[in-house]
Amino acid sequence: MTSSTNGHSSTNPQLVDFDIHGLVGIRLINPSSSDVAAVTEQLGPLRSPLSREPDIIVRFVECLATPRLRYLGLQQDGFTDDGFFLLQSKKKETKVRIDFEQIGEQCEIVCQSGLPRIPLLTAILNLLVLKKDCVALHASAFVYNGIGVLVTGWAKAGKTEALLAFAVHGAEYIGDEWVLLSGDGQKMYGVPESIHLWDWHLDYLPDVRSRVRREELLLFKRIHWIDKMQQKISSGTVGKLLPVKYLRSAMPALRRQLHVTMKPQTIFNSTLGTLQAKPDKIFLMMNHQDTTVSVEPNDPLTITNQMISSIRYEQLPFMSHYLAFKFAFPEKRNEFIENSDKLQYDILRRALAGKEAYTVWHHYPFSFHELFERMRPFCEAIAEPSGHGRDVDVKQEYGWLDSR
Repeated sequence: MTSSTNGHSSTNPQLVDFDIHGLVGIRLINPSSSDVAAVTEQLGPLRSPLSREPDIIVRFVECLATPRLRYLGLQQDGFTDDGFFLLQSKKKETKVRIDFEQIGEQCEIVCQSGLPRIPLLTAILNLLVLKKDCVALHASAFVYNGIGVLVTGWAKAGKTEALLAFAVHGAEYIGDEWVLLSGDGQKMYGVPESIHLWDWHLDYLPDVRSRVRREELLLFKRIHWIDKMQQKISSGTVGKLLPVKYLRSAMPALRRQLHVTMKPQTIFNSTLGTLQAKPDKIFLMMNHQDTTVSVEPNDPLTITNQMISSIRYEQLPFMSHYLAFKFAFPEKRNEFIENSDKLQYDILRRALAGKEAYTVWHHYPFSFHELFERMRPFCEAIAEPSGHGRDVDVKQEYGWLDSR
């Protein structure tokens, strides 16, 4: 395999395709095996030959030339006379060329081979599904006893925890992190990227814990031991000593290591199914100070208005690069990106309209068992549309769960 330094591939390039539920096609040109693995980690095992033109082309080169490169920020982005480059991704050096003008049509990403992940690939994918009347929602999704359940909320609200709680009871995995919703509200599609499990999650997932390497479990124990020790010695005169101060300042970084990453098929009994379902029930996860877990009806339009802000928040990293692109090339703009907010809101509003919707209030961390028992009654049957009467029906049928 050979490639030139300016992004043009060899005469007979190697091609690897990913088909995201027929909505977006992604083609890798001249990837190494590690490049294919990196994209698979981002998109899951959705490799499939495309019978149509790809929507996104990711072209890999050995060296990406950047003549007369000028920098934006602390070398986060850069531009030449005719190209815009991402130079940092998640605080790591990278070199990726993206023409933001192309996004919305067939767009090309050119990057040096060997990156651990392709910057902005998911963000661009999430924008392109708008062209197919779908919206990407920050959510998890599963099927429980034949009922499609969509769980959404702000970042770190408990979406993955709800998915894991139902996984213990035989739920079918649809997606986590990003779920694609059709505008008619009839389909939700999962993008099966790996799931991050915190050490306390494993307390409720003994089968999954048994698959975690012994070295990682020992690391968790050591970090907890160090944390307890520094808390004991941080008070009083000893806590003012320089070594203790260094240890205290290092604890946040150590605590961030208290997790493992697993493929969803490892958690869901090696099967992923079709990764598609109808979203019958919508749950909005919310943290609160109370130590109880409770469920109450919600208006899907209220959830729409909340989650559109979540979607825009998650897109901030992408938008920061797009604004840097417009700064570098003030004569250029992308009308599709500029109008994406309105498109997202319209599709999400239609997708959730008329859905049976609830808010789950919980503290953090919480018991998976309690969360499951509180949510389960609302996941067992589809209520007949009856306006506000649904609230009364639920209370009468299940005795109502703890109110806030």
